[in-house]
Amino acid sequence: MVIQIGDQTGSAQIDTMGAQLISLKNVSGTEYLWQGNPAYWSGQAPLLFPMVGALRNGKTMIDGKEYEMKRHGLARKMEFSKLDSTTSSATFSLRASDETKKQFPFDFDLTVIYRFHSSALTTEFHVANLGEKPMPYVLGGHPAFNCPISKEERFEDWMIEFEQNETAECPQIDLHTGMIFFHKRVPILKNEKTISLQHSLFDQDALVFDSLKSKKVKLCSSKSGHGVEMDFAGFDYFGIWSAVNNAPFVALEPWTGCATAEDEDDDFYHKRGMTLLQPGQSAKHEFTIALL
Repeated sequence: MVIQIGDQTGSAQIDTMGAQLISLKNVSGTEYLWQGNPAYWSGQAPLLFPMVGALRNGKTMIDGKEYEMKRHGLARKMEFSKLDSTTSSATFSLRASDETKKQFPFDFDLTVIYRFHSSALTTEFHVANLGEKPMPYVLGGHPAFNCPISKEERFEDWMIEFEQNETAECPQIDLHTGMIFFHKRVPILKNEKTISLQHSLFDQDALVFDSLKSKKVKLCSSKSGHGVEMDFAGFDYFGIWSAVNNAPFVALEPWTGCATAEDEDDDFYHKRGMTLLQPGQSAKHEFTIALL
């Protein structure tokens, strides 16, 4: 089921499969969100829970038992229930089931609220531990945007702009396994805020930032200024990704944690950036995409 929300400044569409954003348009009808193309990447904006990225060999240990989970977790392939919708907001929920417990043996509720207001879309997550034991999780967003938007521009006309000057070295990623090597880093920024886009930036998968000062970032055209600005306050990791085959999109990815690191063991509780909810506890995370 597809739900549309919006106001006089634009609109968004969300599919109950994965509670995934599938369209984001301004008032003139310009589509900002990548529409999915298997020649490059068939996804659009999957929600990542309870895992971001890959596990070593797709497996992890939880309380002494081995579980298998595909890249980016289970939520993106699950049908959510629509709890509520208005003209400008929609709420979806995914609760633990026998199926989810085959991958993630915890009683959880993941509620996702989308709100569209004044050319901006906020995605709000509420994670609740409904069980009787502490529950670890990682959560993230993965919205990809058309880049460029207009036929008059090229990918290389676009840029990433952080709100503050940054000095950042990104850890290397193994393209085949998805494992992150935090002790092997590539310099990306040196007291600067702008990255000029070129496809070669993504030859080794995503750029993963783990020590940003900025909490806002723009993906925009250096010619027209059109694009998006994301506010990701509250997320400690930030990924920027495009497919390695010169894909015409860029994904902006706020994460609470990250993929499995080469120096970690396979215990799910031991992963970097893990949030641990006690029984009955809940947590909130949100990010906002403003259309430029």
